Amino acid sequence: MVDEQPLSADEILDVVDEHDVVVGQAPRREVYANRLRHRATFVLARDPDGQIFVHRRTARKLVFPSLYDMFVGGVLGAGETYDAAAQREAAEELGVDGLAAPTPLFKFLYETPAHTWWSAVYEVRVDGPVRPQPEEVDWYAFLPEDELHRRLTEWEWVPDGFEAYRRLREFRSQS
Repeated sequence: MVDEQPLSADEILDVVDEHDVVVGQAPRREVYANRLRHRATFVLARDPDGQIFVHRRTARKLVFPSLYDMFVGGVLGAGETYDAAAQREAAEELGVDGLAAPTPLFKFLYETPAHTWWSAVYEVRVDGPVRPQPEEVDWYAFLPEDELHRRLTEWEWVPDGFEAYRRLREFRSQS
């Protein structure tokens, strides 16, 4: 039988201030329950044709269960760097060994009445087949960017990923 508890609730995370400086540590469960600011990575994965990896999160995810996302990634563990977390999370969630290091693009502070985290956005190319973790991903496909844009109003997206994608499009339009 699969464990019915949310994933990673006891994982220790760094708690950071408004300047992204570590000010303490706490279990993920406590970080979310008390809206403590922490760190996360967002990695946009493209196949060789430029299509974007899109997936629906499992119902067991602690935050934003069963919603769609155009990023892989996640929170940083205590003492972990953004680059290391982006590499680890992308490889784990995509199920790809030997994945190239994701390219860092920008950081932003994501804040809502319920959540707050520093967010580092990356991009990576995936040349081989993906084998997403069934604990993390219920469904996935590589979609052309124009189809992804059409789906933005049709599917329910994780709000932080939606905001990261909005900022990524803005970042690209200014480059």
